[in-house]
Amino acid sequence: MTDLFAELRRRDFSRLDSLGHVYLDYTGAGLYAESQVRAHSEYLCGTVLGNPHSRNPTSWAATLKVEEAREKVLAFFNADPECYDVVFTLNASAALKLVAEAYPWEPGVRFLMTADNHNSVNGMREYATARGAEVRYVPLDGELRIGSLEEHLPCEDCSKPHLFAFPAQSNFSGVKHPLEWIDTARAHGYHVLLDAAAFVPTNPLDLRKHTPDFVCLSFYKMFGFPTGVGALLMRRNALGELHRPWFSGGTVRFVSAQNRVHLSHVTGRAFEDGTPNYLGIAAAAAGLDFVGEIGIERINRHVMGLAEVMMDRLLRLRHSNGEPMVRIYGPRGMEGRGATVAFNLLDPDGELVDFRTVEQRASEGDISIRTGFFCNPGAAEFAFEYHDDEAFRCIETLTPETFTLQQFSDCMGDQAVGAVRASLGIASNEADIDRLMAVLEVFRDERGAAPSAATLAQVVTAD
Repeated sequence: MTDLFAELRRRDFSRLDSLGHVYLDYTGAGLYAESQVRAHSEYLCGTVLGNPHSRNPTSWAATLKVEEAREKVLAFFNADPECYDVVFTLNASAALKLVAEAYPWEPGVRFLMTADNHNSVNGMREYATARGAEVRYVPLDGELRIGSLEEHLPCEDCSKPHLFAFPAQSNFSGVKHPLEWIDTARAHGYHVLLDAAAFVPTNPLDLRKHTPDFVCLSFYKMFGFPTGVGALLMRRNALGELHRPWFSGGTVRFVSAQNRVHLSHVTGRAFEDGTPNYLGIAAAAAGLDFVGEIGIERINRHVMGLAEVMMDRLLRLRHSNGEPMVRIYGPRGMEGRGATVAFNLLDPDGELVDFRTVEQRASEGDISIRTGFFCNPGAAEFAFEYHDDEAFRCIETLTPETFTLQQFSDCMGDQAVGAVRASLGIASNEADIDRLMAVLEVFRDERGAAPSAATLAQVVTAD
């Protein structure tokens, strides 16, 4: 196993070592394999593709490629073509917006979501609220997990459609939420939206075993290239519940300007606005082939083995006085978690080291990590143990025009306003972990570490 991924790194990710770079931000974006890009380039140079909304030779070639990609997406996730349709989107966020704008929100309808969710899921609440639907969050426990889901599911009017949204894997803490929730929520009358963007790069998802109504993902997070292409997988029987507020080229079969009528597609094509990114979709199909050849189960074992090493080494970091150097947010063990770890460093007195200082020193060592809220404010608020009234008071004192992270930090006092996130992926190895640890060990016994003025000037918001 180790030899396989060592050879893969030499063959397809050699730029990491030749440039001396350590990449630990796979939850932000995957890395493309060099052979993947070369194969796509050779394909483009050897064919002629045109706008697929026609039947001329180049258009038909593009249409066939897009339809082939749909089939590969369904096959990759073992989705029954009779049950699921694939809608190509810009990314996972665009997929979520399609559901949000078309879901039948109204008074009496509930939008239930875990507090641990990406901002693009949080943003769906604006559509729900605007149409009078009820919005509720399920809180997190000390490990950033959900204690009991079922107690939050009962509804007053179960004859109306309700929607439950959760991530298969947290992009903040790496927690893997139980996929069994899908059947539990559906048994209570909910449609289920599964955010799979952080999960599917390193975990198998079987859509015959688990059958959410909506699944969103971004291909660049799975295999780095192309950007600008994602997908929404929809159960066909849930498709009829959605009502789009507009139509455009590609979503309709017929339009009359004189009579002001239109006939929409009755498949997922009704959600693909305009000309699909047919060149990028072709590259996504090649990316699925690349991952499929290696095997997602093999990738999972490789990445999780490294995650265990990284977790162990983080927890072993100690100051000379014996005090821990690291505070991990979320599970400290490997059960029910992925290869994404959020943490902060502590000084010898147990005080937080500014996460921006850690990022600055890592960057100086050509190490890419991520800091902030990671676009997941709910998980961050529970991780940092914010009190609602205190955080609200600080938020109320700031405006979009004047907001800076430093102002928010000053208002929140000693509480964390961001964390460090290290995430592993297909090209990671133990040498990457060694490099990260070397940077973190520099903070041993150090007090008063602060980011430079230049770093403070660059950081405006907690992403």
